[in-house]
Amino acid sequence: MTPFLKMHGLGNDFVVFDARNRGLALDSRSARILADRRLGVGCDQVIVIERAANGADAFMRVFNADGGEVESCGNAARCVARLLMDDKGSKHIRLDTEGGALACSEQGALVRVDMGPPKFGWREIPLASEVDTQSFPLDMPGFDEPALKSVSAVSVGNPHCVLFVADAERAPVAALGTAIEHHSLFPRRTNVEFVSALGKDRLRMRVWERGAGITLACGTGACATIAAAQRRGLCGKKVEIVLDGGTLLLEWEGGDAAIFMTGPSALAFRGEIDLGAL
Repeated sequence: MTPFLKMHGLGNDFVVFDARNRGLALDSRSARILADRRLGVGCDQVIVIERAANGADAFMRVFNADGGEVESCGNAARCVARLLMDDKGSKHIRLDTEGGALACSEQGALVRVDMGPPKFGWREIPLASEVDTQSFPLDMPGFDEPALKSVSAVSVGNPHCVLFVADAERAPVAALGTAIEHHSLFPRRTNVEFVSALGKDRLRMRVWERGAGITLACGTGACATIAAAQRRGLCGKKVEIVLDGGTLLLEWEGGDAAIFMTGPSALAFRGEIDLGAL
């Protein structure tokens, strides 16, 4: 039997395996079954903590609910950082991911993560063709949404498409989210954020996550949101972003500065599973 932890950050939930000291044969099919809320444990992402090869405290591998391996996950980073800081008795750790290194620190009961600088180059995101990533129209046959006339694209270790809508509560997150995720402009698919302004220091965001669908929170999505909103003059350098599962604090000085994300992490339960039975 293989031990695991069920954790979440604002309801964005994970099945977490610690493979630093033991082998773990986990492939896309196994991850997909584990994530299934009827056939497996149930989660938005499956997380595997591995030994890092470059001096970091650990490497975090991320599988979405559809079994696809992706670059990074902000809410999972806070959860893994909390585990590692408690394990090492330290208030600071460095976590490596496919999307880049993340410096994490304890902030009382919360965890603060240096998510690195956002990237706006169309090749960096990546996009299939060149556009002005600050604002461009996205052709979506069958959808007549004003927000599609001016969307933003950004990478925060993974690709994001941000739509500024009049009311995020009423946005067609499911229908439009899945359509944009698979749009030909995004060769690696994309996460999709629906954002409305509640003030210069407060934004409402709902999210369709690539490979997972609607989730209660998305840490990298919140990072993408502050970057896209600040470029348009819709928010300041420090913003509360209200998600379905709660609120994250985001800070960005602009330009090449890193985005800092601060929020909670939680352990729901511990368990064991027979991976061979999957």
